[in-house]
Amino acid sequence: MQGDITLEAVDAIVNAANRHLQHGGGVAGVIVRRGGPVIQQESDAWVQKYGPISSTAPAYTSAGQLPCRYVIHAVGPIWGEGDEDAKLSKAVRASLQLASQLNLVSISMPAISTGIFGFPIERAAKIIFKTIEAFLGDQSQTSLRQVRLVLYDRAAVDIFLRVYGTVNPEPADGTTA
Repeated sequence: MQGDITLEAVDAIVNAANRHLQHGGGVAGVIVRRGGPVIQQESDAWVQKYGPISSTAPAYTSAGQLPCRYVIHAVGPIWGEGDEDAKLSKAVRASLQLASQLNLVSISMPAISTGIFGFPIERAAKIIFKTIEAFLGDQSQTSLRQVRLVLYDRAAVDIFLRVYGTVNPEPADGTTA
């Protein structure tokens, strides 16, 4: 859906973060500005305690003044660093796993790595959809019941919808899934 992820009234939103959880720009900067300094303070404490995060081990903080309960900080790949597809899939899956470990029911995530990290959006959309589908298919015991993709601009939404149609085509009888 098109929208502002900081307005999502879900259990958790996913922040497309950097390894050191410095939330200065992009979606991360907006999350901290709207949620308040507690998000950056808790992020700093996380890194001090556990070290930089990776695509396979996201962090989480409270959501401050945001309408959700938590912010899950996921590190996606920077385009050109190597093994980007696998790293993006791992970041999405690890975010979903963490939400399930926290016993959350709903989560909203952005198009991880497609902003300043430069990951091609169509390629990312396909990976994100397939990873979510695989996770929910493999995790019959997960607490998650709603996974929302929240994209800020209409062009991104259009790309995701087009890719979704190729990943999950309509059944031959014309009914919808």
